[in-house]
Amino acid sequence: MYEGAIQDLIDELGRLPGVGPKSAQRIAFHVLAADPTDIKRLAAALTRVKEQVRFCVQCYNVAEEDMCRICRDPRRREDAICVVEEPKDVVAIERTNEFRGRYHVLGGAINPLEGVGPDNLRIRELMARLSSGKVLELILATDPNTEGEATATYLALMVKPMGITVSRLASGLPVGGDLEYADEITLGRAFEGRRTL
Repeated sequence: MYEGAIQDLIDELGRLPGVGPKSAQRIAFHVLAADPTDIKRLAAALTRVKEQVRFCVQCYNVAEEDMCRICRDPRRREDAICVVEEPKDVVAIERTNEFRGRYHVLGGAINPLEGVGPDNLRIRELMARLSSGKVLELILATDPNTEGEATATYLALMVKPMGITVSRLASGLPVGGDLEYADEITLGRAFEGRRTL
């Protein structure tokens, strides 16, 4: 244990997701040894992000204006919405250059053990967007884990009566992986999602 400002910094860094006690200590001592100009730039970036970044009023992606750049882009398809859990998922999908529609960020996934139910997510807002009649396809791109599957199943059941095509991202084997190391669920999904050549 240290005392004063350095311990306070270690404690605050340790509250960040994915930063354990050792990493927090390492970062704190890096900050201590860093050039003051670099630290001022970091502090300014942290302050600026809290003051300027908000959530898009339409899709709930991060934005510096009322609407994010994707929702403002008139070239994006309005008849397809890809549902994701977090803004970081939008970035991952955008890197593929495969999807030219719009997004809807739920803000998490259904997780009863953590007290997160459908009312804690932006599902009402999604249903309001779908009621416009413009959307023909809803792509569910929630994480391929228990919570993501529960969320996708819940949404599919809600949306099916609306006559909108609902699809789920395929999941299976990663490129460069070995079959012998794949778990049964992943291998099973790879068989389900197979395509003809």
